[in-house]
Amino acid sequence: MLKARESIRTLKGYHPPLGEREGLRLDFNENTVGCSPRVLDRLRTLTGEDIARYPVRDRVEPLVAGHLGVRPEELLLTNGTDEAIHLVCETYLEPGDEALIVVPTFAMFEIYVSATGARVISIPAGDDFAFPTETVISRITEMTRFIAVANPNNPTGAFVRISDLLRIAQAAPNAAVLIDEAYFEFCGETAISVWREVPNLFVSRTFSKAYGMAGLRIGVLMGDQQQMKMLRRTSSPYNLNSAALACLPDALAGREFVEGYVGDVTAGRRELELELAAWGIRYWPSRANFVLMYLGDNCKRFIREMRERGILVRDRSSDHGCQNCVRITLGSRDHNAQMLSALPQVFHDLGVRHQVAR
Repeated sequence: MLKARESIRTLKGYHPPLGEREGLRLDFNENTVGCSPRVLDRLRTLTGEDIARYPVRDRVEPLVAGHLGVRPEELLLTNGTDEAIHLVCETYLEPGDEALIVVPTFAMFEIYVSATGARVISIPAGDDFAFPTETVISRITEMTRFIAVANPNNPTGAFVRISDLLRIAQAAPNAAVLIDEAYFEFCGETAISVWREVPNLFVSRTFSKAYGMAGLRIGVLMGDQQQMKMLRRTSSPYNLNSAALACLPDALAGREFVEGYVGDVTAGRRELELELAAWGIRYWPSRANFVLMYLGDNCKRFIREMRERGILVRDRSSDHGCQNCVRITLGSRDHNAQMLSALPQVFHDLGVRHQVAR
């Protein structure tokens, strides 16, 4: 009888609730307006012959490298950030190795680590979800082969200082340290090029969030040139589809679109945090395109009330330390206004008292 290996048979799967998502989708940190018009125009030019050919990743990678300020040999295009995480785990982890992950965080870290047969060491975040740098360093052993950090973190929006990430990488020279910067555009601080000081550090990015291209599945993995050679051996030569590769140069050229959208998101983030403070709702300051808030016994009802008003938000209660917490994505100016106008109605119906005079 054919059997999957033990690490796969006991693997905890990730099943995002993507069904029945009619309404304003503020539940999955997607771009609420979609990709830029330039990308749509490029998609319309694709021919049957374009689709029939195998995709050529190498032609686009130098362009992306120039955009990000790194050398082409320090970069690999991936099928979303998920593949970047998967490649690092498959390249550097063996059964019995250990991986350090601060929770709560992106679920795919644990899943891809566990699939290799390595052991996940979960380290709880500190008070108010502060990143426990000293604790992480103290847990590094000769068995530590992988450390993953989402920065800014999902679902908390917390940010780790680059100097702390550098210290962690220096303290674990035999471990691959992956910094997932999926929300970089909404934060503006990056660990890019730090690998020139510590070659065991990697940075991943995605075009799913600010660029609005989640459906095309485009990510970037960057790191030391010699280490990237190893990762290319693990990667499929045809991991990105032709449509994604064709659109990527136009996505990069549409800087005004991205900057405008990021401006809307960051302005909406400030407005949402002020609104939550006015109602006495506990929230955690965010550096990403979302805000996490605590609603206690009102959590489930809040989600239902928002859905009844055509707005989808995400219950994060299953994440470590996030019981009765809801995450709200920010988007375009109009979408933020729609969400912000609904909040007072919902809070009033829930019996929440306004705290601050307007």
